[in-house]
Amino acid sequence: MDPDFLNVFTQPTAHNAFLAENVIAPGEKKKLINPTTSKNPKLEELKLLLIDWINTTLKEEHIVVKSLEEDLYDGLVLHHLLENLGSLKLDVDKIALTEKKQRQKLSVILEAVAKCLQLEESQLKWSVESILTKDLLSTLHLLVAIAQHFKPNLAMPPNVQVETITIEKTSRGLKTTSAVEYITGSKENLEVQSQDDAFDELFSRAPDKLDAVKKVFLQFVNQHMEKLGLNVKDIESQFADGVILLLLIGQLEGYFLNLRDFFLTPASTTEMLHNVNLALDLLTDGGLLNFSVNSE
Repeated sequence: MDPDFLNVFTQPTAHNAFLAENVIAPGEKKKLINPTTSKNPKLEELKLLLIDWINTTLKEEHIVVKSLEEDLYDGLVLHHLLENLGSLKLDVDKIALTEKKQRQKLSVILEAVAKCLQLEESQLKWSVESILTKDLLSTLHLLVAIAQHFKPNLAMPPNVQVETITIEKTSRGLKTTSAVEYITGSKENLEVQSQDDAFDELFSRAPDKLDAVKKVFLQFVNQHMEKLGLNVKDIESQFADGVILLLLIGQLEGYFLNLRDFFLTPASTTEMLHNVNLALDLLTDGGLLNFSVNSE
């Protein structure tokens, strides 16, 4: 067993709190923020910023959040937050008094979040059970994902990381492993974010240079599309149905897509979205896209 982990729980208060709040069944795993690192300044800054963001967003609804763990677990605040940010109408009661109702409510809410953020189940860093049991790590991951999707300009502290402890109850006792986990993004993600910021600045402060940038991109695209006998003249309109994007990915990665996998001449919005979603999946699988993009 990890010596640092043992040292943490030799303190009576930490040990008692662990036994009372984190009962682990045989074969079960739980990942927690190491109590010794839960008070680092960057983490506290992130928690305060998220609380302030939620309270500002829901001010007109007279909702006040004081604790992320204690005030979000039942789904009420999340329900109001999603309806306010994304105009999402969720088919659940505003108030769920029993644990069964809260579980059902959270299931609907988190399903809507995953669909809105276009996340597969394997990409989720939270669950109904973890939010319901007031798990801070899962709650932070959920709120950061929602904020980055709906409020990308929210000035969250970068590179926030915590030490986590994964605990598993085996036939031989408790097995623990420690790791460092990023909440607001690793160094690689920060590099991507800095690129995004550069483009945001270009759009807002130097619109006169946009045409020059588009021209460079257009030359790059046509350099590869000409091999297929195609010519792109307008980036906005000709990329909208996903066809050029898929063909470009194929050219750059050195493969051809089976025509049965996508619509070469899409005739509806549904077919266009199929193409775009396929392109985004290919980019994600190839490790070229590590942030959420709305296909619509």
